[in-house]
Amino acid sequence: MGANSLEKKSRSGFWSTVFGRCKCWPRRMSISTGSIPNQNNNNVKTSNWNTRWRRSDVDQGLDGGSYVKSPPNHSMLVLVHQQNQVCKLPVESTRITTTNQRKVPKEAISISGELESMIMDYQKIKGNNSNLVRASSGNFMLYGHLGNLRQPVEGENKKEDNKVEEKPEPPSPQYKALATRRDSEKLKNLGNIDYNKGNLGEALSLYEAAIAIDPFKASYRTYRSAALEASGRILEAVSECREAIRIEPRYHRAHHRLGNLYIRLGEVEKAMYHLKRAGPEADSDHIAKAKILQERINKCTEAKRLRTWNVLVKETDSAIKAGADSSPFLYAFKAEALLKLHRHQEANETLLQGPKYNDEDCIKHFGPIGNANLRVVQAKVDMALGRFDDALAAMERAVRLDSNSKEANSAMSKARALATFETIGNEHFKTSNFYDACISYGEGLAHDPRNSVLLLNRAICYSKLGQDELAIEDCTRALSVRPGYTKARLKRAHCNSKLERWEASIEDYEILKKETPNNEEVKQGLSKAQRQLKNKKTG
Repeated sequence: MGANSLEKKSRSGFWSTVFGRCKCWPRRMSISTGSIPNQNNNNVKTSNWNTRWRRSDVDQGLDGGSYVKSPPNHSMLVLVHQQNQVCKLPVESTRITTTNQRKVPKEAISISGELESMIMDYQKIKGNNSNLVRASSGNFMLYGHLGNLRQPVEGENKKEDNKVEEKPEPPSPQYKALATRRDSEKLKNLGNIDYNKGNLGEALSLYEAAIAIDPFKASYRTYRSAALEASGRILEAVSECREAIRIEPRYHRAHHRLGNLYIRLGEVEKAMYHLKRAGPEADSDHIAKAKILQERINKCTEAKRLRTWNVLVKETDSAIKAGADSSPFLYAFKAEALLKLHRHQEANETLLQGPKYNDEDCIKHFGPIGNANLRVVQAKVDMALGRFDDALAAMERAVRLDSNSKEANSAMSKARALATFETIGNEHFKTSNFYDACISYGEGLAHDPRNSVLLLNRAICYSKLGQDELAIEDCTRALSVRPGYTKARLKRAHCNSKLERWEASIEDYEILKKETPNNEEVKQGLSKAQRQLKNKKTG
């Protein structure tokens, strides 16, 4: 068959005479293993066109070998026949081997047998980084590992012997995911190690990486929930537990953790629901704790309804100690009760001690109305302490969340009035128009008679006008709602000194000295008052 095919190819028929050498009819180059005879001389056999082209486009190598040039506008492969093996190589790096020349190295990949087995064998030898590009013929061209087919010429691509290799820097914790080769279990275990060490940020990152690899693993969600809870991000921890239960509805550990989270939020009914579905994870102590908390919260609700503010302060403290330490509503109840009792400073401290959640999480968990109620309480505390701009912004936000709330709309009107009169009074004060400033501050106090900031501002104006008695009275009222108001106590001590009430002045200065030991004005005022009192007694 091989001889007959070669004989036929050498004949010159009519069609080959007409079209064989015509450039406008390019012949498709076809290379197949069946057209290459298995001879012992190891010569390469190709078609006549390829032979003619190769005669004029073959370079002589430095060691006597021949190298094929790349044909113009073609991407062809040369088949190397060596010991019954056919290697398919890129033209740019392919060498035509002849008799008595060097054999093809073992690194060349055999393309005998099935195509899939060839790919698997090649990847076993060269690793998964080998690049296989499918050609139009359906075969594969191998790139990236063909440089070993020709030994380098002496002096070619030599590296400096005295070059010192740089040691790579140790990987940072953020690259642990790469070191584990995307193994979600290893990532989870590394996260547990960081969690136990208290490295919550790194633990959260590792848990997130494990979830990204396997998002339908419920246990990963509960581990991340634990890290979020330890970081104080309670509402996010609740969301993770919910997702774990959605993935695996009967996952007892997720139910147990979610029940405890609801206890901390003061949502007892939800806590009981999940604790009952915790199976062997459930503990009778947790259920008993939830029942006790429910009784405390019921008393808080009743005290707020009856407007017994002292009782409400007491019961909210009890509920917080019973486990609801992350409930924003209990802290808001207590702050509101303290405002009603004219204990503004304690109300502010209560909100500072409470949990801090962002608006998005609050709206998602408590709903727009619940978030609006929390903002109303915060705005009331801001108004009491003279933070009128903050109060107005909070009230506007609350009205947008719950436009039908009468309490929110009323509080917003009050905040707007206080901010307006405070601004007008400050403008009069800057121009030394103290009389009109007193009137403006008084109009603001008509909306909030115990506002400590407006009382102090009016007291300063009274002092400028020489009415120290009225100034002392306003300072006393401001201190009654805000005992730690340093400016009001200092102004009262100064006014008492002007009225030569040295004992009252010394009493305020001594309190101020404990609160601000490095205040030079306080030291000088106290020294003067003590000296004057001593002279009065001896003289």
